[in-house]
Amino acid sequence: MTSAGILLHRDRAGIVEVLLGHMGGPFWSRKDAAAWSIPKGELDPGEEPVAAARREFAEELGFAPPRGELHALGSVVQSGRRKTVLGFALAGDVPDAEVAAVAERPDDGSWIEIEWPRNSGRRLRFPEIDRAAWFDLATARVKLVKGQLPFLDRLEALLTAA
Repeated sequence: MTSAGILLHRDRAGIVEVLLGHMGGPFWSRKDAAAWSIPKGELDPGEEPVAAARREFAEELGFAPPRGELHALGSVVQSGRRKTVLGFALAGDVPDAEVAAVAERPDDGSWIEIEWPRNSGRRLRFPEIDRAAWFDLATARVKLVKGQLPFLDRLEALLTAA
């Protein structure tokens, strides 16, 4: 299984911030550390990774990513599911009000359905991302799921080289 996502970043008074989404559903609801992700999702058959990353960003957050060139951050393999995630960096900004509105999104098709509690036979729907926020890199290292941490290192290297 391969997913693609965008690590949106901006510069605020000389401090790099990244936009992350908190994973939705009951398993993640009371977790904060290592419970955030870049907006990402699975590639459709034959879909180019860049197109999938842009599509998934919009689907999961409810607004399109800013225009601009995506820079490849390589791939990571997330533990547990053994999912490959292709990451792309994008410099840009999104108004804080739009980011805050992610938590208020209706069930618009970007939600997931899972059995909860497990083995109960009861199926419930939850947003894939239940909220989003900007974080400086040090804070993002605490918030981001462990499997995606290399994207932050690669972003720093990309920004240093620029």
